[in-house]
Amino acid sequence: MSENNPKNRGLGRGLNALFEDDEVFAGVGEDGNASAPAGSNGRLTVGVEQLQQSQIQPRKIFEEDALNELSESIKAHGLLQPILVRPIEGEEGSYEIIAGERRWRAAQRAQLHEVPVIVRALSDIEALEIALIENLQREDLNAVDEAMGYQRLMNEHSYTQEKLAESLGKSRSHIANMVRLLNLPDVVLAFLERGDLTIGHARALITAADPEGLAREIVAKGYSVRQAEALASEAGGKDGSSSKAKAKYKKDVDTVALEKDISDRLGMRVSIDSKNGKSGKISVKFKTLDQLDTLLKHLSS
Repeated sequence: MSENNPKNRGLGRGLNALFEDDEVFAGVGEDGNASAPAGSNGRLTVGVEQLQQSQIQPRKIFEEDALNELSESIKAHGLLQPILVRPIEGEEGSYEIIAGERRWRAAQRAQLHEVPVIVRALSDIEALEIALIENLQREDLNAVDEAMGYQRLMNEHSYTQEKLAESLGKSRSHIANMVRLLNLPDVVLAFLERGDLTIGHARALITAADPEGLAREIVAKGYSVRQAEALASEAGGKDGSSSKAKAKYKKDVDTVALEKDISDRLGMRVSIDSKNGKSGKISVKFKTLDQLDTLLKHLSS
Protein backbone atom coordinates (compact mmCIF):
# COMPACT_ATOMS: atom_id res chain seq x y z
CA MET A 1 0.00 0.00 0.00
CA SER A 2 1.08 3.58 -0.56
CA GLU A 3 2.39 5.32 2.54
CA ASN A 4 -0.14 8.06 1.82
CA ASN A 5 -3.01 5.68 2.34
CA PRO A 6 -5.08 6.97 5.30
CA LYS A 7 -5.16 3.47 6.76
CA ASN A 8 -1.39 3.68 7.18
CA ARG A 9 -1.36 7.25 8.39
CA GLY A 10 -2.69 6.66 11.89
CA LEU A 11 -6.14 8.09 11.42
CA GLY A 12 -6.88 7.12 14.99
CA ARG A 13 -5.12 10.34 15.97
CA GLY A 14 -8.10 12.27 14.62
CA LEU A 15 -7.91 15.53 12.70
CA ASN A 16 -5.21 17.14 14.78
CA ALA A 17 -2.56 15.84 12.41
CA LEU A 18 -4.28 17.54 9.50
CA PHE A 19 -3.84 20.93 11.09
CA GLU A 20 -0.10 20.58 11.70
CA ASP A 21 2.01 22.62 9.28
CA ASP A 22 4.53 19.83 8.73
CA GLU A 23 1.98 17.06 8.08
CA VAL A 24 1.94 15.27 4.73
CA PHE A 25 -1.51 13.79 4.21
CA ALA A 26 -3.54 11.84 1.65
CA GLY A 27 -1.44 12.41 -1.42
CA VAL A 28 -0.43 15.97 -0.53
CA GLY A 29 3.19 16.85 -1.28
CA GLU A 30 5.43 18.22 1.41
CA ASP A 31 5.32 21.65 -0.23
CA GLY A 32 1.53 21.64 0.15
CA ASN A 33 0.97 22.69 -3.47
CA ALA A 34 -1.17 19.71 -4.47
CA SER A 35 -3.85 20.51 -1.94
CA ALA A 36 -3.50 24.22 -1.40
CA PRO A 37 -5.06 26.17 -4.27
CA ALA A 38 -4.78 29.31 -2.15
CA GLY A 39 -3.37 30.31 1.22
CA SER A 40 -0.41 28.91 3.13
CA ASN A 41 -0.62 25.13 3.59
CA GLY A 42 -4.22 25.15 2.33
CA ARG A 43 -5.45 27.49 5.06
CA LEU A 44 -8.17 29.88 3.93
CA THR A 45 -10.94 32.04 5.27
CA VAL A 46 -14.06 31.61 3.16
CA GLY A 47 -17.69 32.65 3.27
CA VAL A 48 -20.08 30.20 4.93
CA GLU A 49 -22.09 30.16 1.68
CA GLN A 50 -19.05 28.74 -0.15
CA LEU A 51 -19.25 25.52 1.85
CA GLN A 52 -21.57 22.62 1.07
CA GLN A 53 -22.47 19.66 3.25
CA SER A 54 -21.21 16.30 2.08
CA GLN A 55 -23.28 13.31 1.04
CA ILE A 56 -20.77 11.03 2.78
CA GLN A 57 -21.39 12.56 6.23
CA PRO A 58 -21.90 9.63 8.65
CA ARG A 59 -23.74 11.74 11.20
CA LYS A 60 -27.44 11.96 10.36
CA ILE A 61 -28.74 13.66 13.50
CA PHE A 62 -27.44 16.95 14.92
CA GLU A 63 -28.77 17.62 18.41
CA GLU A 64 -30.38 21.05 18.69
CA ASP A 65 -29.19 21.73 22.24
CA ALA A 66 -25.61 20.83 21.35
CA LEU A 67 -25.70 23.04 18.25
CA ASN A 68 -27.06 25.96 20.24
CA GLU A 69 -24.40 25.49 22.92
CA LEU A 70 -21.63 25.41 20.30
CA SER A 71 -23.14 28.45 18.59
CA GLU A 72 -22.98 30.44 21.84
CA SER A 73 -19.37 29.40 22.31
CA ILE A 74 -18.52 30.53 18.77
CA LYS A 75 -20.19 33.88 19.41
CA ALA A 76 -18.01 34.38 22.48
CA HIS A 77 -14.70 32.97 21.25
CA GLY A 78 -14.96 32.55 17.48
CA LEU A 79 -14.47 29.33 15.53
CA LEU A 80 -11.18 28.03 16.95
CA GLN A 81 -10.75 24.88 14.86
CA PRO A 82 -10.75 25.12 11.05
CA ILE A 83 -13.18 23.06 8.97
CA LEU A 84 -11.61 20.43 6.72
CA VAL A 85 -12.82 20.75 3.12
CA ARG A 86 -11.96 19.75 -0.42
CA PRO A 87 -12.55 21.73 -3.64
CA ILE A 88 -15.72 20.88 -5.57
CA GLU A 89 -14.81 19.98 -9.13
CA GLY A 90 -16.28 22.37 -11.68
CA GLU A 91 -17.40 24.89 -9.05
CA GLU A 92 -14.62 27.40 -8.48
CA GLY A 93 -14.58 28.85 -5.00
CA SER A 94 -16.90 26.15 -3.61
CA TYR A 95 -15.86 23.49 -1.14
CA GLU A 96 -17.29 20.24 0.22
CA ILE A 97 -17.13 19.77 3.98
CA ILE A 98 -15.23 16.62 4.93
CA ALA A 99 -15.04 17.18 8.69
CA GLY A 100 -16.68 19.97 10.66
CA GLU A 101 -20.27 20.18 9.43
CA ARG A 102 -21.47 20.62 13.01
CA ARG A 103 -19.13 23.60 13.42
CA TRP A 104 -20.33 25.02 10.09
CA ARG A 105 -23.98 24.74 11.15
CA ALA A 106 -23.25 26.35 14.52
CA ALA A 107 -21.23 29.13 12.87
CA GLN A 108 -24.25 30.02 10.75
CA ARG A 109 -26.42 30.18 13.86
CA ALA A 110 -23.82 32.46 15.40
CA GLN A 111 -24.23 34.64 12.28
CA LEU A 112 -20.61 34.31 11.20
CA HIS A 113 -20.10 35.33 7.58
CA GLU A 114 -16.68 33.73 7.20
CA VAL A 115 -15.02 30.64 8.67
CA PRO A 116 -11.45 29.26 8.63
CA VAL A 117 -10.90 26.12 6.55
CA ILE A 118 -8.14 23.70 5.67
CA VAL A 119 -8.27 22.75 1.97
CA ARG A 120 -7.10 19.29 0.97
CA ALA A 121 -7.21 17.46 -2.35
CA LEU A 122 -8.81 14.19 -1.25
CA SER A 123 -10.16 11.30 -3.26
CA ASP A 124 -13.66 10.01 -2.56
CA ILE A 125 -12.24 7.06 -0.63
CA GLU A 126 -9.94 9.23 1.48
CA ALA A 127 -12.72 11.74 2.16
CA LEU A 128 -15.11 9.01 3.28
CA GLU A 129 -12.57 7.38 5.58
CA ILE A 130 -11.63 10.68 7.21
CA ALA A 131 -15.27 11.72 7.66
CA LEU A 132 -16.18 8.37 9.18
CA ILE A 133 -13.24 8.13 11.54
CA GLU A 134 -13.47 11.77 12.66
CA ASN A 135 -17.11 11.23 13.60
CA LEU A 136 -16.54 7.84 15.18
CA GLN A 137 -14.06 9.41 17.59
CA ARG A 138 -16.71 11.75 18.98
CA GLU A 139 -18.48 10.49 22.10
CA ASP A 140 -21.84 12.03 21.14
CA LEU A 141 -22.26 10.00 17.94
CA ASN A 142 -25.39 7.86 18.34
CA ALA A 143 -25.04 4.08 18.40
CA VAL A 144 -26.68 3.47 15.02
CA ASP A 145 -24.49 5.95 13.15
CA GLU A 146 -21.46 4.52 14.94
CA ALA A 147 -22.34 0.95 13.97
CA MET A 148 -23.07 1.96 10.37
CA GLY A 149 -19.75 3.77 10.24
CA TYR A 150 -17.89 0.63 11.31
CA GLN A 151 -19.82 -1.50 8.84
CA ARG A 152 -19.22 0.93 5.99
CA LEU A 153 -15.48 1.01 6.58
CA MET A 154 -15.38 -2.79 6.61
CA ASN A 155 -17.59 -3.22 3.55
CA GLU A 156 -16.24 -0.46 1.33
CA HIS A 157 -12.61 -0.21 2.38
CA SER A 158 -11.67 -3.70 3.53
CA TYR A 159 -11.10 -2.76 7.15
CA THR A 160 -11.10 -5.66 9.58
CA GLN A 161 -12.45 -5.43 13.11
CA GLU A 162 -8.88 -5.66 14.37
CA LYS A 163 -7.74 -2.77 12.15
CA LEU A 164 -10.69 -0.62 13.20
CA ALA A 165 -10.01 -1.32 16.87
CA GLU A 166 -6.36 -0.35 16.41
CA SER A 167 -7.14 2.83 14.45
CA LEU A 168 -9.88 4.07 16.77
CA GLY A 169 -8.49 2.98 20.11
CA LYS A 170 -11.49 0.69 20.69
CA SER A 171 -11.61 -2.96 21.69
CA ARG A 172 -12.39 -5.55 19.04
CA SER A 173 -15.34 -6.76 21.12
CA HIS A 174 -16.78 -3.23 21.12
CA ILE A 175 -16.59 -3.10 17.31
CA ALA A 176 -18.20 -6.55 17.00
CA ASN A 177 -21.01 -5.77 19.47
CA MET A 178 -21.83 -2.47 17.78
CA VAL A 179 -21.98 -4.03 14.29
CA ARG A 180 -24.31 -6.75 15.60
CA LEU A 181 -26.87 -4.07 16.41
CA LEU A 182 -27.45 -3.60 12.68
CA ASN A 183 -29.15 -7.02 12.60
CA LEU A 184 -32.10 -5.49 14.46
CA PRO A 185 -35.22 -4.34 12.55
CA ASP A 186 -35.38 -0.73 11.33
CA VAL A 187 -38.06 0.14 13.91
CA VAL A 188 -35.77 -0.94 16.76
CA LEU A 189 -32.84 0.96 15.25
CA ALA A 190 -35.03 4.07 15.03
CA PHE A 191 -35.82 3.77 18.76
CA LEU A 192 -32.10 3.42 19.46
CA GLU A 193 -31.22 6.35 17.21
CA ARG A 194 -33.70 8.64 18.97
CA GLY A 195 -32.53 7.58 22.41
CA ASP A 196 -35.78 5.77 23.32
CA LEU A 197 -33.68 2.62 23.78
CA THR A 198 -30.12 2.34 25.09
CA ILE A 199 -27.43 0.07 23.70
CA GLY A 200 -28.09 -2.26 26.65
CA HIS A 201 -31.76 -2.55 25.68
CA ALA A 202 -30.86 -3.20 22.05
CA ARG A 203 -28.32 -5.90 22.88
CA ALA A 204 -30.96 -7.76 24.87
CA LEU A 205 -33.14 -7.89 21.73
CA ILE A 206 -30.57 -9.11 19.19
CA THR A 207 -31.39 -12.82 19.62
CA ALA A 208 -35.09 -12.34 20.44
CA ALA A 209 -37.73 -13.91 18.20
CA ASP A 210 -39.77 -10.69 18.00
CA PRO A 211 -37.38 -7.79 18.71
CA GLU A 212 -39.73 -5.17 17.24
CA GLY A 213 -42.68 -6.18 19.40
CA LEU A 214 -40.52 -6.36 22.50
CA ALA A 215 -38.93 -2.99 21.73
CA ARG A 216 -42.34 -1.34 21.50
CA GLU A 217 -43.31 -2.82 24.86
CA ILE A 218 -40.03 -1.77 26.48
CA VAL A 219 -40.42 1.82 25.23
CA ALA A 220 -44.11 2.03 26.13
CA LYS A 221 -43.56 0.74 29.69
CA GLY A 222 -40.20 2.39 30.28
CA TYR A 223 -38.45 -0.86 31.19
CA SER A 224 -34.89 -0.82 32.51
CA VAL A 225 -32.17 -2.85 30.80
CA ARG A 226 -32.56 -5.64 33.39
CA GLN A 227 -36.30 -5.75 32.80
CA ALA A 228 -35.70 -5.80 29.05
CA GLU A 229 -33.28 -8.71 29.40
CA ALA A 230 -35.81 -10.63 31.49
CA LEU A 231 -38.58 -9.90 28.99
CA ALA A 232 -36.45 -11.07 26.06
CA SER A 233 -35.42 -14.22 27.91
CA GLU A 234 -39.03 -15.04 28.77
CA ALA A 235 -40.22 -14.41 25.22
CA GLY A 236 -37.63 -16.76 23.77
CA GLY A 237 -34.98 -16.59 21.11
CA LYS A 238 -34.98 -16.94 17.35
CA ASP A 239 -34.63 -20.71 17.70
CA GLY A 240 -38.06 -20.82 19.33
CA SER A 241 -36.75 -21.71 22.78
CA SER A 242 -37.69 -19.90 25.96
CA SER A 243 -37.01 -20.27 29.65
CA LYS A 244 -40.66 -21.04 30.34
CA ALA A 245 -40.82 -23.63 27.57
CA LYS A 246 -37.69 -25.29 28.91
CA ALA A 247 -39.00 -25.34 32.45
CA LYS A 248 -42.51 -26.54 31.73
CA TYR A 249 -42.99 -30.18 30.78
CA LYS A 250 -45.32 -32.74 32.22
CA LYS A 251 -43.81 -35.27 34.63
CA ASP A 252 -45.15 -38.81 34.62
CA VAL A 253 -46.77 -40.38 37.67
CA ASP A 254 -43.76 -42.55 38.49
CA THR A 255 -41.40 -39.55 38.55
CA VAL A 256 -43.71 -37.60 40.85
CA ALA A 257 -44.01 -40.60 43.19
CA LEU A 258 -40.24 -41.04 43.27
CA GLU A 259 -39.76 -37.35 44.09
CA LYS A 260 -42.16 -37.69 47.04
CA ASP A 261 -40.48 -40.85 48.31
CA ILE A 262 -36.98 -39.31 48.32
CA SER A 263 -38.28 -36.05 49.80
CA ASP A 264 -39.90 -37.94 52.67
CA ARG A 265 -36.73 -39.90 53.38
CA LEU A 266 -34.48 -36.82 53.37
CA GLY A 267 -36.91 -34.35 54.87
CA MET A 268 -36.05 -31.96 52.04
CA ARG A 269 -37.73 -31.01 48.78
CA VAL A 270 -36.45 -33.07 45.84
CA SER A 271 -37.07 -32.42 42.15
CA ILE A 272 -36.29 -34.84 39.31
CA ASP A 273 -36.08 -33.29 35.84
CA SER A 274 -35.82 -35.42 32.70
CA LYS A 275 -37.14 -34.52 29.27
CA ASN A 276 -36.45 -37.83 27.55
CA GLY A 277 -36.90 -40.24 30.49
CA LYS A 278 -33.31 -41.44 30.15
CA SER A 279 -31.15 -38.60 31.47
CA GLY A 280 -31.68 -35.53 33.59
CA LYS A 281 -30.87 -34.01 36.96
CA ILE A 282 -31.94 -34.25 40.61
CA SER A 283 -32.24 -31.08 42.69
CA VAL A 284 -32.36 -31.09 46.49
CA LYS A 285 -33.44 -27.94 48.31
CA PHE A 286 -32.10 -27.47 51.83
CA LYS A 287 -33.13 -24.67 54.18
CA THR A 288 -30.43 -24.94 56.86
CA LEU A 289 -26.82 -26.02 57.15
CA ASP A 290 -27.98 -28.91 59.36
CA GLN A 291 -30.09 -30.20 56.47
CA LEU A 292 -27.07 -29.90 54.15
CA ASP A 293 -24.97 -31.86 56.64
CA THR A 294 -27.64 -34.57 56.79
CA LEU A 295 -27.72 -34.76 52.99
CA LEU A 296 -23.94 -35.12 52.78
CA LYS A 297 -24.03 -37.97 55.35
CA HIS A 298 -26.64 -39.80 53.29
CA LEU A 299 -24.53 -39.42 50.17
CA SER A 300 -21.36 -40.64 51.84
CA SER A 301 -22.90 -43.66 53.59
